[in-house]
Amino acid sequence: MNASQDSPFAIEAVLLTKVYGSGNTEVVAMKDASMQVRRGEVVALLGPSGSGKSTFLTAVGLINPPTSGRVIIRGQLVLDGPDAKANLLVFRRQHIGFIFQKSNLIPFLSAEENVRIAMELNGESRSAAAKRSMELLDYLGVADRAKNLPSMLSGGQQQRVAVARALANRPSVILADEPTAALDSHRGRQVMELFAQVAHDQQAGVIVVTHDQRSLDVFDTQYEMEDGRLFSPKAAHA
Repeated sequence: MNASQDSPFAIEAVLLTKVYGSGNTEVVAMKDASMQVRRGEVVALLGPSGSGKSTFLTAVGLINPPTSGRVIIRGQLVLDGPDAKANLLVFRRQHIGFIFQKSNLIPFLSAEENVRIAMELNGESRSAAAKRSMELLDYLGVADRAKNLPSMLSGGQQQRVAVARALANRPSVILADEPTAALDSHRGRQVMELFAQVAHDQQAGVIVVTHDQRSLDVFDTQYEMEDGRLFSPKAAHA
């Protein structure tokens, strides 16, 4: 079954629970967490350290499957508890883009090569990957830095290249874990606004884990997590 182009949701998490250990050592890191993110929607995920935000993100990102619950991407059931309903590595490459607190760019590759390699690993031809990588760098305002190594880029420029890499394979879902933590408030806001622009332009669902209260007006919806529980969303502009 292929991902449904008709589904209004980029991603649906249904009653996700993650338990580590058993018996006296059992730890419930996440309990019955549910979220629906529409295509074109950008969502903030808030909560204190240790509340389960990263556990949720790695579950919906198909990195650390939940103990129970379902993950549905573009209408396709991908995870049912720990059971994969698709090749997770392939599905991740095709449908999910990740951005982390640090850009995690490959230090010995140029900005353009860092973006291009994501497509080449997914089977794209070198010429097509090179063309799209330059288009993405231009879209994100760093085309003039295409030949620079990451060490020659500012923190904000590195994050823009990381966003370009995350967009390389036209993902349905973009997941960002504290992407502005290492940036000043001005550059942090630029990156948050960039996520909103990307969500709307690319019709992707974007989930951003953040502690930054200064840019919450950028988001369409906010969820909060505490003690492994995900609370009902509220409109960010309410």
